Amino acid sequence: MGSKYIPVCVSLKGSRVLVVGGGNVALRKIDHLLDYDTEVTVIAPEVVDKIRYYADSGKLTLESREYRSPEASQYRIVISACDDKSVNEAVFGDCVNSGTLVNIVDNPELCSFIFPAVVKRDHLTISVSTDGRAPFLSSYLRILLEDIFPTHWNKIARYAHVFRKMVQDRHDHDSEAKAACFERFLAADWKTIIKSKSKEEIERELEEML
Repeated sequence: MGSKYIPVCVSLKGSRVLVVGGGNVALRKIDHLLDYDTEVTVIAPEVVDKIRYYADSGKLTLESREYRSPEASQYRIVISACDDKSVNEAVFGDCVNSGTLVNIVDNPELCSFIFPAVVKRDHLTISVSTDGRAPFLSSYLRILLEDIFPTHWNKIARYAHVFRKMVQDRHDHDSEAKAACFERFLAADWKTIIKSKSKEEIERELEEML
């Protein structure tokens, strides 16, 4: 049997995203979405305090009411996390009819996309998915990945970005030289370098890798 969901990285910067529901499950999705510069609208008669805080501070738009079909079709991505089965089904139907990507939380049969378990280290993202079939396993593997990629990977990711630009500037048309530079970067003991050296010393290390 083939996989249902293809892993892709999509820019949602400035995209209108709808979240139907105002409980803690909805909040977890909102916390994730706000990291990606999305324009989030929440529709729910009642919401938990943190969602209310986000609304009061201008981080999202809150409409304290019931969902009105077919308004989900006006958004790029929709997440429904409410306890009312009929509302979830209405949201799903509206999205399918309009081609809008939709995730009905904890109901993979009513999802055109799912959220993988994610570990973020600056602009480095490591994700794992079980195609929606065993999310508890994804969650467990995410915990393992947290240990494999501890917090010093935040700095490694940032220096990798800087180094790539340096290599492109120095060896723009020499693919072999670029490959050799990247090998030297990857072979370095970054855990020790970050722990024991200053920013200036690390910058000199990068120069030497060129």
